[in-house]
Amino acid sequence: MSSQASMLKPVLWERLFERESAPNLSLQGCVRQMLVSAILSGHLPPGTPVPSSRHLADQLRIARNTVVFAYQQLVSEGYLVSRERSGHFVSETVMQGHSGPASDPAPPAGGAPAVRWNERLRFRPSRQRNISKPRDWQKQPYPFVYAQFDQDLFPTAEWRECCIKALSVLDIRSWAPDLITHDDPALIEQIRTQVLPRRGVWADAEEIVITVGAQHALYLLADLLVNEDTVVGMEDPGYPDARNIFASHTRHLLPMPVDEQGLRTGTHLLGCDYLFVTPGHQCPTTVTLAPERRQALLALARQADSLIIEDDFESETRWGEGAIPALKSLDRDGRVIYVGSLAKSFAPGLRIGYIVAPRELTAELRALRRLMLRHPSAYIQRAFSLFISLGHHHALLRRQSQAYQKRGQELARALAQHLPDFKAIPITGSSSCWLQGPPWLDAAELSEAALAEGVVVEPGDVFFMDGASAPRNFLRVGFTSIRPEHIEPGIARLARVVARYRAQAESRQPAGPALSALEQFVS
Repeated sequence: MSSQASMLKPVLWERLFERESAPNLSLQGCVRQMLVSAILSGHLPPGTPVPSSRHLADQLRIARNTVVFAYQQLVSEGYLVSRERSGHFVSETVMQGHSGPASDPAPPAGGAPAVRWNERLRFRPSRQRNISKPRDWQKQPYPFVYAQFDQDLFPTAEWRECCIKALSVLDIRSWAPDLITHDDPALIEQIRTQVLPRRGVWADAEEIVITVGAQHALYLLADLLVNEDTVVGMEDPGYPDARNIFASHTRHLLPMPVDEQGLRTGTHLLGCDYLFVTPGHQCPTTVTLAPERRQALLALARQADSLIIEDDFESETRWGEGAIPALKSLDRDGRVIYVGSLAKSFAPGLRIGYIVAPRELTAELRALRRLMLRHPSAYIQRAFSLFISLGHHHALLRRQSQAYQKRGQELARALAQHLPDFKAIPITGSSSCWLQGPPWLDAAELSEAALAEGVVVEPGDVFFMDGASAPRNFLRVGFTSIRPEHIEPGIARLARVVARYRAQAESRQPAGPALSALEQFVS
């Protein structure tokens, strides 16, 4: 073999194959992906011969037929051309319509000033305080992270079945067109008849809007309802992403304290235009809003002519407790806007959420959503509607409930045994535990030290509204993504990290006092 293809030495083909191979592709698919990448990146220019099928198969240590079939497919797709008795060559026309590699931009002419982004950006989302997780948390042996993917519980066969069914001819005709402002009617019907009734919520199809996860739902609501003078009440401690979303629209966030019965209601809430609450399991403390406070909250909203945004974020992960209806189920005045999530419990990456609200509001939400992304993936909507209608979703929730109960009980035992001086809110039906450490503890520093030992925990200061005075000795410990047999060893290892950290930490002043209300009910 001569010319440019011979310049790619055998070892380079092998390395390129290793780099481009994907675990979810067949060997033939990996060969095709490798060659397409080499062609489009310019490593194999138009007209370049590619190795013979026998030669490439020898270098990659795979069957020759695998390469032959890959070449045939690339010929049919126009990447390669076959020349009799000469072999295969990169098509001369394959790069038509592709721009060449970008050159370095020329320096500004005449000393023109650089763009002053600080003056142009309305605000900097990257500087907000956010929950952060290590990128490699799935590789750690003890990932006590919250609400993340658990490969042991993922319903692979059932989800694959629904995805395949959604690719039937009739289904494709339903979801392939641009839905514009609409959603898949099959998914809306499943939410209306199968999902919401379990939370005591009844809604018409026109009162439901599908979103790309619950955060997208909150951003839609903030964009539509909140201006710079709007007062939004936020639980404190509370959900950081919701706080950041509303803070990007208004200067007026009112902290609403939380105690052992959830949000503390009172006349201090009368000045709010909107109240963001997590009554089912408060984020992050996991406590449930007491029944009398639910009624009081609805009465306050009625008195102040305010609206309540209910984030029912753990509606899918309840266990070991009686049915707790959503706050929305008690709403008789249309003052509760309900936000839910469908995939948080088993695959957050699917990004499927929804809003239940009066029709006048949902019509505007759909119109606003159209300006952002028109509608969430109609294919994913159809696959999920099948997942619910075939009973897979309900069966999954039942399996998860049993698994989470076992893990929650194991975590409670491990904490009591290995970290007796940490105060934990009782784990009742949630998927995480809110921990208060000793006064000397800096949870951010502890989490860094623990990560070096393979233990992933979340510092709690980010959940408090005032970062400067936030207590530093709180942790959130999730258990949805860790195997039950790893819980006790993981907490034991965390305890050893705490013991090593204690001597150094006790020599310093505490970073700030814990909230007295929280101290009272975790004691």
